[in-house]
Amino acid sequence: MGQLGIVFILAFLLVSFLISAIVFYKENEVRAAGISLMSAVLGGVLIFLVSFSHNDILNFLLLSFIILSATVLLIPFKTKYGVKPGIALKLFDERDVMFSRMELEKGSQRFEDYYKAHPEKKSLDDKFRTKAGLLSKKTTEYHPLKFASADANFMAVNAFKVAISEGQLPQSEKIEAQEISQYIKKWLKQIGAISVGITELKAHHLYSHKGRGDDYGREVINKHQFAIAFTVEMDKDMLDQAPRAEAIMESSQQYLEAAKIATQLTYFIRNLGYTAKPHIDGNYDLICPVVAKDAGLGEFGRMGLLMTPELGPRVRIAVVTTDIPLIIDAYKYDPSIVDFCTICKKCADNCPSKAISFDEMKEEEGVMRWKINHEACFTYWSVTGTDCGKCIQVCPYAHPNNLMHNMIRKGIKNSYVFGAFALKMDDVFYGREPKFKVKDF
Repeated sequence: MGQLGIVFILAFLLVSFLISAIVFYKENEVRAAGISLMSAVLGGVLIFLVSFSHNDILNFLLLSFIILSATVLLIPFKTKYGVKPGIALKLFDERDVMFSRMELEKGSQRFEDYYKAHPEKKSLDDKFRTKAGLLSKKTTEYHPLKFASADANFMAVNAFKVAISEGQLPQSEKIEAQEISQYIKKWLKQIGAISVGITELKAHHLYSHKGRGDDYGREVINKHQFAIAFTVEMDKDMLDQAPRAEAIMESSQQYLEAAKIATQLTYFIRNLGYTAKPHIDGNYDLICPVVAKDAGLGEFGRMGLLMTPELGPRVRIAVVTTDIPLIIDAYKYDPSIVDFCTICKKCADNCPSKAISFDEMKEEEGVMRWKINHEACFTYWSVTGTDCGKCIQVCPYAHPNNLMHNMIRKGIKNSYVFGAFALKMDDVFYGREPKFKVKDF
């Protein structure tokens, strides 16, 4: 019985490795496919050896080891570190965001006023100003056609600004909150969203003041009751080219996709007679990842980005705020992401600018979190001309949303022991420092 049990388990593993090899090959992961194929061959050799082995004690010990290992990996160990990251409840000023500081022109009144109020940021920002800048011809990753494509995407996003100003609304329809909430979620997923969540709009979601464009310095006033957050997927093959031009092409493309969906949703709500406002790239009243977190779409990881259950950080986020009656989603903290990020550190290993910390979470502004060196990150962007994306590319959570990877994600969610094992296997199959795969779009 022991011998048959071992043969059955090894046969199951052999088939699993063969299927994995096919999946990896389709994902253009040649290294992982090769290792899976070799593992399948090894499984076949073991099946042959065990089939002709008559050592009952050895067979029993081998079977016991396999069962014990599988049991340990499947037992639900929900959290090891027990440290819950938080979000500072103070209001952040959008003028402090790197994109706002990037737009400050030397010699302008805004420039002088900002650095008079924040002299500690002047020397930090002078570093990125010595570099060529995003989408510049003088950057290391400049490609005339690909950079032009990315810039066209950002220009198209800017064209959606028209949806921000509200006109005359029709008489409001009588709305049942549960029905409209379910309808919105289903519809947004139908038109391209990966995940959708609803939360109550809170003060700490909002910027204190606008920091970009004509509204620079204006106090943010948003009296909407609800916020609808959603994610869109960034293509894995494109991000595997990070930090080359393909990364910013895809990033900007999904900012555009998010803007389109947010605008559709905004006009949909207004057609029902309720106010709504889209918050899209370059036009935010609020901090989208914070809203998305409170809407139950993910947790913040080591790299400072929202880690979603489906795709990790390989998403873009947009938000629509509104006064239409809605049912909010109850937020439930998921410790598995923090446990995994605590031991993984793959994003920190691969960050070209060394902007991601290797340390444990520290208390900042009264909450526990990993702090990102935004200035170092943005300075590197100004060298390459792209928004890098290397941390997203190498994140184990960012693998494709398919059956194999989803089973692994469920295992990580179930047990931090499984998470530690999955991390080791990710290093084996994908490499600790994966290189970009040259695959021109």
